[in-house]
Amino acid sequence: MSEAERASGIDVKMLELLSCPLTKGPLTWDAERCELVSRVARLAYPVRDGIPVLLPSEARSIEPDESMPAGK
Repeated sequence: MSEAERASGIDVKMLELLSCPLTKGPLTWDAERCELVSRVARLAYPVRDGIPVLLPSEARSIEPDESMPAGK
């Protein structure tokens, strides 16, 4: 488990089971920002205290050219 995973309290294996509530597509983990990113919906969902907040009203819009998590 990486330092970012320990700091966020999130289990990355569990994240593989989650999908974007709008598109039903995959989410990418951005450890630097502690967010789950839906590239198709162009939204970044926050993870607070190790709990993913998958509410579109809580998500941050991302720009198409905004850098995506490294290695994804």
